[in-house]
Amino acid sequence: MNYTTLLTSLDNGIFTITINRPDKLNALNKDVLNELDQVMDEVAANADIRSAIITGAGPKAFVAGADISEFNGLDKNAGMALAKKGQDTFFKIENSKKPIVAAVNGFALGGGCELAMACHFRLCSENAKFGQPEVNLGLIPGYGGTQRLTHLIGKGKSMELQMSAQMIDANEALRLGLVNYITTAENLLVRTKEILTTIQSKAPIAVGKIIECVNVAVVSDSSYTNGKSGFDKEIEAFGECFGTEDMKEGVGAFLEKRKAEFTGK
Repeated sequence: MNYTTLLTSLDNGIFTITINRPDKLNALNKDVLNELDQVMDEVAANADIRSAIITGAGPKAFVAGADISEFNGLDKNAGMALAKKGQDTFFKIENSKKPIVAAVNGFALGGGCELAMACHFRLCSENAKFGQPEVNLGLIPGYGGTQRLTHLIGKGKSMELQMSAQMIDANEALRLGLVNYITTAENLLVRTKEILTTIQSKAPIAVGKIIECVNVAVVSDSSYTNGKSGFDKEIEAFGECFGTEDMKEGVGAFLEKRKAEFTGK
């Protein structure tokens, strides 16, 4: 598909999605949100895509926040609709059965931090900065930030960062568990692709079920978990794996002391 605010490329099963508004520090306007929603449909539908990276164009920013100019004139109902649109799009990322990793190059603030947190995990460059500065505008995070930041770094620190609007650097993000790795800017996509290449060598259905089960582990709202606990979901998903050709191949390869060749069936 062709996009106006995104650049996409597919290499060895890894689909790189680059938010391409560097002159605006890749701010999330309504067009970017709409196209992120569309591109996630493409990720789900295209069998050639095994995993995806979300990153930002240019050296300064992953996504420096929402496009504040679009907030003028919004009332309560319009604000709620905007938040729901953002959350629905980010849920598509979080619930993708294919791994989606954020490669954070520079600022990831407000909606940008929320976008990174919706991905399954995050790598960042040495110049990365993270924060939820919405309180400076008389607002709160609306695209899931109050929830995901708390899940990732704990209640106390999440409260502090959101109420103070304090930014943290790459080293602090790593210490808090917000990111998995720090790399140089030049090596960011290389390292991210190395990790995804390793993941792509595993059984795709099992990888998707790990995503499902881990997501249940950090979501308490039964409307998102169909009333199941994480342990119930794990039992169900574990059993479902036994009905796949990949499980038979994986067990057979282990017993025969050879490398498994998974097909995603």
